[in-house]
Amino acid sequence: METAMLSQIDVFHDCFDQVEDPRVPGRTTHPLNSILFLVVAATIADADGPEEIECFGNERLDWLSRFADFPHGIPSHDTIGRVLSLIKPEQFQQALLDWHTQLCQQYRDAEDKLDRDEEQSLPIHVAIDGKTARGSYTNAEKSNAIHFVSAWASKHGVTLGQTEVDSKTNEITAIDELLDFIDVRGTIITLDAIGAQKSIAEKIHRNGGDYIFAIKDNHPKLANAIREYFELVHEEGLKANGVKSKKTVGKRSGRQEERFYAVCPIPPEMKAMTDLWAGATSIGQAITQTERNGECHVEVRYFLLSRPARVGEFAISVRSHWSVESMHWVLDVVFHDDASRIRTKNATANFTFIRRYVTTLLKQDTTKRSLKQKRKKAGWNTDFLEKLMFSA
Repeated sequence: METAMLSQIDVFHDCFDQVEDPRVPGRTTHPLNSILFLVVAATIADADGPEEIECFGNERLDWLSRFADFPHGIPSHDTIGRVLSLIKPEQFQQALLDWHTQLCQQYRDAEDKLDRDEEQSLPIHVAIDGKTARGSYTNAEKSNAIHFVSAWASKHGVTLGQTEVDSKTNEITAIDELLDFIDVRGTIITLDAIGAQKSIAEKIHRNGGDYIFAIKDNHPKLANAIREYFELVHEEGLKANGVKSKKTVGKRSGRQEERFYAVCPIPPEMKAMTDLWAGATSIGQAITQTERNGECHVEVRYFLLSRPARVGEFAISVRSHWSVESMHWVLDVVFHDDASRIRTKNATANFTFIRRYVTTLLKQDTTKRSLKQKRKKAGWNTDFLEKLMFSA
């Protein structure tokens, strides 16, 4: 076990060597990789922000020294905050993702190759969505908080990357930049209506990915055409018009849920509009009916797909998109993300991404505890902390 840990810490340092040290050479007291290792470990162990990270480090210096060099003790919270505000977010993100990939590879090598090949033949669902760091505002009106757009691999529970914008009005630009950062080959990208843009469709299709776009009133002609077509085929008969459908019924959080999905190839009369969207192949409808305390709510959504008309795949992708909303809830409740007053742009971006990364590690642990309890246990028990950090 100890040998395996030492091997993994070598991997950590190899991955994080790609993060450029922005400090003046010869005038640094604490090695950069040691600070970053401290930040990762402390964030897992229920430390939120530089002050708590410093406190954790002082309490766990002997344990931390097994994996990183702290010749002058634990850096101050000012140093921790300053370093996180200086390092480039894209390099820090890539280092964390590379480390996670290496951890996963160690355990994947022991799996059965046939099972692995079958799994790899399936498209990977990636949800792209935005979240505002509400505590990052700097003006009295609280109107300039930093907004992040992230890519979430729902099945694997991994954030593949994130980029920040000044407000939701620039989210389209951020999505475009994020697509340059991640590898979309073999993926199904799901996006809300704001991301349903012809330029984004073209980039995803050109780079070997597929998309499922929610279509709303920002594309009124297309939205009306899809809505009118599904209204027509519901009257005439779904099967008669080549529409595949699926219905699910269940209970969740005290409410009754009924979900209906329908998908079909793009009809000829709609081709003039959809041919402007690179790779567009199918259209879809999702109807969600929820009943709670005698009140019924119905939501109808429409979609444009670059995938063939496979209703099972469509239903899973649409439903899985909302897993990114669950991740946002975790960031707020478990990591107090909205309450964080870290306001320096790079520091906000780096702390936001590390919380997403730690969420992945916590969820991969299968013990029956809440994520909050797992963080606390990691702070109390370094054996458990090591398991979270060095297992995948």
